[in-house]
Amino acid sequence: MTRTLEFLFDVGSPTTYLAHKRMPGLIERTGAEVIYVPVLLGGIFKATGNASPVAVPAKGVYMGADMARFAKKFGVSLNMNPHFPINTLPMMRMLAGLVGEDPFPQVVDVLFDAMWKGRKNMGDPGVLAEVLTRAGFDATALMALAETPEAKETLKTNTETAIARGAFGAPTFFVEDEMFFGQDRLDWVEEALL
Repeated sequence: MTRTLEFLFDVGSPTTYLAHKRMPGLIERTGAEVIYVPVLLGGIFKATGNASPVAVPAKGVYMGADMARFAKKFGVSLNMNPHFPINTLPMMRMLAGLVGEDPFPQVVDVLFDAMWKGRKNMGDPGVLAEVLTRAGFDATALMALAETPEAKETLKTNTETAIARGAFGAPTFFVEDEMFFGQDRLDWVEEALL
């Protein structure tokens, strides 16, 4: 029986990017079906009283070194974005509106890579449009999708549901009702899937 993994993500999180890059290997080893669930990390932080690790200077320095270790260990190219933190609301609404559509996985890849490999200022609508266009997408259509009531409501509902289930950050994973937080818990996620 195929197990299902829910992957709650926001492209503005570098640790979530690391988890995203490790998904193909996890899928290969477990045969799991991964369901990407766009959430708004800022909304989760606000509702739970949490904050980005960079809000605590010493923790931010440690997290930077720790992420570099994980990136090296798993062969992931990670370049900290000088524009971080970036308002991801338009991107996450776009992705919420795209869930289930053919281009969804490719758009997720493009946005993550632009943020954490290309170091682009993805909070700038012009930069976002340029990145999408260069990747072969209709940037105007995708950016308009982000403004639809359906996309807005989907992202809001996803975020509220995540909070109700106990999420306080990203990446958050659910194997059935068991929650795992952080890309450094993917070993435990894999055990739960197996």
